[in-house]
Parts: sequence; structure tokens; C-alpha cells
Amino acid sequence: MDVLNKLRNTVSNTITNTVQNTAYGLSQLSSVLPGNPVTREFEATAHVASAGPGLLWKIYSGYKKSTKQEAAIFVFEKRLLERWSSRADRELVLETLKRGVMQLTKLRHPQILIVQHPLEESRDSLAFATEPVFASLANVLGNYENIPQPTPANLKGYKLLDIEIRYGLLQLGEGLAFLHGDVKLLHRNLCPESIVINVHGAWKIFGFDFCALNQNSDGKQSSWSYLEYDSTLPAVVQPQLNYQAPECILASSNGPSSDIFALGILIYTIHSSEHQPLQEFHNDFGKCRCFLENFKGCNVSAKLLPIPDSLRDTVKLMLSHNPELRLDAHQFIKIEYFTDISVKTLNYLDKLFQWDNLQKSQFYKGLPQLLKQLPHRVVLHRVLPALYKELVNPPMIPFVLPNILQVMEVSEIEEFREHILPNLKPVLALEDPPQISLVLMQQVNLLLKLCPTDVIKTDIVPMLLRALESEWEQLQELCLSALPNIVTMIEGPVIKNAILPRMKKICLSPGKKSTSLGVRVNCLLCLAKMLPSFDRWLIFDQILPFLQEVPHSGEPAILMAIIGIYRMLLTHSKLGMGKEILATKVLPFLLPLCIEQNLSMSQYETLSTLVVDMINRVTSEHREALRQLNAMRRETQQFDQALSQVTSPFMQNNSLSDINLTHQMLSPNANSNSKTVNIENGLTIEDKFRLIRQQETHQRMQSQPMLTPKAVPQSLKSQPKDLTATLLKNNLDELNLSMSRSIMSQSTAKNIAHKYNDISLTQSQFLTSPTLNSQSMLNRSMNWNSNGMSTPMNWNSPQSLVWNSIAPQNNVNFATQPEIKPNLNFPGTLQPLTSPINTQTNVNKSNSSTQDIMDLLS
Repeated sequence: MDVLNKLRNTVSNTITNTVQNTAYGLSQLSSVLPGNPVTREFEATAHVASAGPGLLWKIYSGYKKSTKQEAAIFVFEKRLLERWSSRADRELVLETLKRGVMQLTKLRHPQILIVQHPLEESRDSLAFATEPVFASLANVLGNYENIPQPTPANLKGYKLLDIEIRYGLLQLGEGLAFLHGDVKLLHRNLCPESIVINVHGAWKIFGFDFCALNQNSDGKQSSWSYLEYDSTLPAVVQPQLNYQAPECILASSNGPSSDIFALGILIYTIHSSEHQPLQEFHNDFGKCRCFLENFKGCNVSAKLLPIPDSLRDTVKLMLSHNPELRLDAHQFIKIEYFTDISVKTLNYLDKLFQWDNLQKSQFYKGLPQLLKQLPHRVVLHRVLPALYKELVNPPMIPFVLPNILQVMEVSEIEEFREHILPNLKPVLALEDPPQISLVLMQQVNLLLKLCPTDVIKTDIVPMLLRALESEWEQLQELCLSALPNIVTMIEGPVIKNAILPRMKKICLSPGKKSTSLGVRVNCLLCLAKMLPSFDRWLIFDQILPFLQEVPHSGEPAILMAIIGIYRMLLTHSKLGMGKEILATKVLPFLLPLCIEQNLSMSQYETLSTLVVDMINRVTSEHREALRQLNAMRRETQQFDQALSQVTSPFMQNNSLSDINLTHQMLSPNANSNSKTVNIENGLTIEDKFRLIRQQETHQRMQSQPMLTPKAVPQSLKSQPKDLTATLLKNNLDELNLSMSRSIMSQSTAKNIAHKYNDISLTQSQFLTSPTLNSQSMLNRSMNWNSNGMSTPMNWNSPQSLVWNSIAPQNNVNFATQPEIKPNLNFPGTLQPLTSPINTQTNVNKSNSSTQDIMDLLS
């Protein structure tokens, strides 16, 4: 656990220090550069390296503000001049640095560092801008002077690969050949501090602070001046002694061979274990002179063992004490060491701009095999930048893309998104020539794997849509195979409005070529793979109608693809179709296919099994639905019965009270001693509303027109009815209807019955009737209970209803009964609804009473 904590603290401190140092470097830069004109056009982002004499130049990564083009900004801070106490020395250092940059700006060659903005001076600094730079060779070999601490991660532990060294030395040789042969210029300080590696891994010559120009400009033999080494001057204003040729120190002369000697020492420094030159003099001129006087070839051979065998003899020749025996730059770049196939590949890439399209196409066709022999870092930073230059030439893009895609296969996602994707995005939008889309579609799965989601939506999906509309069936099939992999990344409106219409067009418009059938089948298979990602509404609204529109002409391949989709829709847990869809839309389409003759037996079995499964699904679901519906009906009936049993006691008491009131209204008013009903005293609002409804019922009965007497049917004559009982029955039905809407409590019903107890007909009133025998009437008097059963009437109970139910007797003649007319007088109290029975009534009025009975029964 302690080890893990220490490791965590170490990593945390390293990251913190890196951020702090970067911020510190930028803060220093911001305090130095504001007055420098370079800042008007360039923006610095990070301190990455150092270079030049004494590594005095700080190198910052940055970009040009107007074009966002990457660049490197070299800065010399004048506060570093404080190292030298003499003003003359400070001015000499400043002049030396200026001279080197001014000479660099005049030179243009692929192996010379390219200047983008000339030197600018301010009160605090010198600055100029160049092509993007990774680091100086001195930084790569472990000299981290004047760079941020801790060392940047890209430099710490950096190790040069063999192919990088080979091709780097070749580039240096080509640069020297250009300087010596074309410009007639000596570098005189070729050392790790004077060599810069750009971001693409190319080695560039830098540091022309001590260069020597040709003195003879008239075409005669070249000659160069030489400045003697002065030990009293600062070391940074003189060439490094560690890389000086014997003739420079011993004979005070120099020439092109002097730079070749320095290149030999540089080769040894690169390959040595400590990356140190043959002899470290520490700016001691005397020590250097003594070493070079004793410098012989035999003494050198033993020290050259770290150098590869294929290069060792060449380096021994380059370090010859006699300048005449050394190779020149042109001979150096032609040695066998540089005939390696990897070196040639990189060299060809650098010179492609000189070739025509035919030569380029031949080279690009064989490049994939060569890329397998190159290290990934070299391919990523050295090969691909050369290929990117061809992306502006559309005819060559189909030849370049396979190489880029091959590198993508072995690249990490971070590498792809940083180094490849920015250059590849413009190609994704190209339509012409169509071979570009074909090459990209062949590796579309790789693109989907490496590209972020936003790039897939903005660049890959449009490319797929163009492929669906293409006339090339190969493009369409490649697109159909890729769509299911990204359907979850595509927005719903794009699927509905862009992808599905194009797929429908492919399926509904069969082509004339024989391969069009395969495209249509693949389109249906692609649709089946995408179904689980679709919404149900999209499937039912778009997919199902579309499947029934696909022209199949009995083609088994298309039919089986459609059947497969239906099978998926039937069995998928999310997409399962209900009985309504199956019965009304799917089965009517599939049933006619059951007599299709082009199907094989296995295909027909698949179809028939699907149809049977669908029918079983419909029947089972509908049977279950009916079972549930019947159960709900039974539960509803049981609930209604239970509710009626709970409310029956309340309905009984309420009905008895209402019947009691109605009977009082219908009783004769001949007896002057009968009591009137006062509804103003002790009645609730519900009682008053009920009585008003009864009065309205009576008024409706009274308002009916009187009909002329007609012959009474024989059935009615044979079964005469009591008029009073009929009226009571009608009023009882009306009361029950009203009471069902507002059920009164049992106590309320009892109070109402008690209040109107005194208006009930007494036993003596019925006994005094002249037409009816009292004893017969008592025997036939009945009381209705809540269950609808008739029981003997209790005349003494005040809560009971005194009911006059007279059965037809032989001694009673209904035809002789007087006509009952309602009383139209409605004072403040209720009046009886019928007139007292008069035994001496004219028999002629029987027809009128019979007509009333008929009207009530109708």
C-alpha cells in the first residue's frame, strides 16, 4: 500500500510540476514577447525545446493567428546576456545570434529549417518563426538545458530508431551537398545543437552563426576565410571545439571536408552509449590541439565500435586526418548504408512532388507492403504527412487512401484522432471520383470504430446516404452492411426522413441488372438487423406497410427475407405485435403466400409455421381477453347485488313513509274531523322536494284529457280492479324512482313516519263505510313490506301504512262505484287526492270511472 501511495504521489507531483513549469514558461514568454512584432502574427502555446549555440534559443510551439497554421517560435531572452559581465561580450553574443538567423532566412532547401517569419527584435527579446519543430538533436540525445523542468514527456526517454538515424543522416548529407555545391557555404559548426528535428521527424540544418561564405565569386576555385579560435571570448560565440577538424585547429584553414569531419564526429556521438563526442574538451583550446596532433586513423578504429558495421568504415574515412581522403557530401549520400528499402521509401516520399501522377500511382500501389517494414512512429510522423499532401489532388486520392487506412488499423484511437482524422475529414465529403467512396466504404467499420460520435453524425452518415443513392451496387451493399452498426447513433428524424426512404427506393424499384436482386435482399436483411433499434410506432406506421408493397413475383429469396422480418416482429419481446395487427394487417398478407408454388418444402414449412403461430397468438390472446371480460361482468353483477342488499333497509323505511304520505293525499276529505298535513313544521329540505315532486305528478295526471267512454274489454270486466289501489301503485312507483336518487337514513325515515302518523286512516273510518263490510275489509287489509310480500295489516302501528287492498267480491260491484275526481284546491296544506266514496251514486257514471282506469293502465 505504501508503494502505491508513493507512486501516486510521484505521478501527482510530476503532473503538477509539468503544469506549473509550462505555466511558468508561458508567463515568462508573455512578459518577454508583448513588445516583439512576432506576437502580432503568431501565438505561442508551450515551451517544447531549445537549440542554437549554448541552446540559447527557446523553442515554443504555436500557430499563425490568421491561418491557424502550426509553427514554432524561437525566442532569445536578452536577460540571459547577464551571464557575461563584459558589455562587449553581450553585444558579440547578440550579434552572433542575429547573424545566424539572417543567414538561415536566405536559404531555401528541404533539409534546411524553413523560416516563416524573419527575425524581430524588441527591448527584451529576439524572435522569429519557423516550421513546426519537435526538438533539437541535442535535446533528443539528452541535453535538456534551457527547456522546462521536469522534462516534457515527449522528450524524456526518447530513443532514436535505426531508420530515423539512417534517414536523418541522409538528410544531413543532402543538406551539406546543397550548401557546399550550390551555395558554396561552409557551416563550420555542425553539432547536435545546430540540428533541429521537425514535427514530422525530418532532420533540418540550423545554426548558421559561424558559417563561412565563398570568397571567390568569379567562378574560380572556392576559398573560405577562417577566424582563429580566441579563448578569451565566450564559448557561445565560437564553433564547438569538440567537432572541429584537425586542419581548422592546426592549419587555420577550413573547407567542405571540415563539415564532413564534423558529420563523422556527430555520427559517433549519436551511436555512443553516453551520446558524447570522441573527446570532450570543455572549451579548452590547448587540449583540443594536443588531441588532434595525435589523432590517427589507427587510434580511431577502436573507438568506432558502437557504429554499425555497414557505416563504420565510412565514418573512419570521414574522420581521416588528411582532408583529401575524406568523402564529399555527394559521395556520402550514395554509400550502401542508405540503400536500405526503408530509407529509399522515405526518400521517395520526400521527392513525390517531382513526379507525375502515373509514377505516383505506381509507387502508392506498392507502398502498403513497404509500410509493414517501417516502425509505427516513423509511419505516423514521417510517412503520413507526405501522403496528406496528395489529398488535395482528387485523382490520386483513391491510390493514397488504402495506405492511410492501413496505418489506421494499427493506430490507437488517440493517435488517429490527433494525427489522421483532421486530414481525413475533408476526404469524407468528396463524391468524385466515385472510387474514393468505394475505398472508404470498404473500411467503413474501421472508421466507425475510431471516429467519435459527432464525426459519425456529421461526416460518416452523409457518406452512407450518398452510397445508398449511388448507381454502384457494390457501394450500396457495403453501405447496407454498415448501417446496422451505427443505427443507434443516428437520430430518429434522419432514419425516418433519409435512410428509410432510400431503402424503400432500393426495394420498390428493382433494377434491370441481375445483381439488383441481391441488393434488394441485402436491403431487407439490413432492415431486419435495424428493427430492434426502431420505435414501435415507426415499425407499425412505416415498416409493415412497406413490407407488403415490396414486389416479390414469387421470388423465394425476397419472400423468405420478408418472412424473417415478420418472425422477428412476432417473437421479439420489444417489438411483439398484438392480435389486432396480426389479424387485420399481417395475416391477410401472409395467407395468400401459403399457396405460393415457388417455395421449397423447407421454405414452405417456415412460412406455414409462422402463420400457425400467428393464428395461435390471435386466438389465445382473444380467448384470454373474453375470459377477463366475462369475469369483470360477473364481478360487476355481484357488486350490484351486494349494494342492493346493503341499501334495502333504508329503502324500506323511506318507501313506507312516502306511501303513508301518499295514502293521506288520496284519502277522502268528507270527514271534517280529519287532520290536515302541515308541511311547514318539522320537514327537512329533502321532504319538501319530495312532496313537491308528488304534487307535480298529481298535476300531470290531472292535466290529461278526458276520453269518451269506450267499451271495457272483457278481460277487464272479468277482473275488476280497485281504483284506489291502482292510484296508490302509480304514486308508489313515482316515489320509489325519486327515492332511489337520494336515499334517506333510517332515522330520517322514522321521523317522517312519526310526524305524519296522525294523517293515516284510522280503523273506525273504514268501518263506517256504508258500501263495504267492515269485517270483510279488515280481513282483506294487507301491509306491504320491503320485500314486496303482503302481510296482515297492523292497524295500531303508527309506522305502518294502512293499506286498503280489497279483493274482488261478489257483493261488491265496481261498476256502481262513484267516479273519483282529484281535488284542484291546493291551500297551504295538502288535500286528499280522491273524493269520499258515495254509495248513492248514479250508475251511469261507471263508464267514466272505467275509462279512467284504462287511462291509468295505459
